Amino acid sequence: MTKNSPLYFWLCGHRIVCFLMLTISFVSFGALSLDLIRLLSANAGFLFANGWAGLVDGGLRQLIELSASALAAMACYVLFKLCEHALVHRLAHAQFEARR
Repeated sequence: MTKNSPLYFWLCGHRIVCFLMLTISFVSFGALSLDLIRLLSANAGFLFANGWAGLVDGGLRQLIELSASALAAMACYVLFKLCEHALVHRLAHAQFEARR
């Protein structure tokens, strides 16, 4: 048997808030991950081409910012999946409870 978090149970009990969080996390994930691969590859190319001078000129700072953006995008994706699972779980169990 699996243990569910208190946040998961709270999301199952608050459908509208869960749906709003799902929508916001979906849009945030899309905005944060837009062109992320292209920017990361351009940054890596800049760092490889310029070496230490590229790091000093701000390449390292940009790489850290892009990594933070990727982490934030993944956090939004995880929140999206949690909300999605809570809504699907609630819909599935509401269907079975209605038959009793």
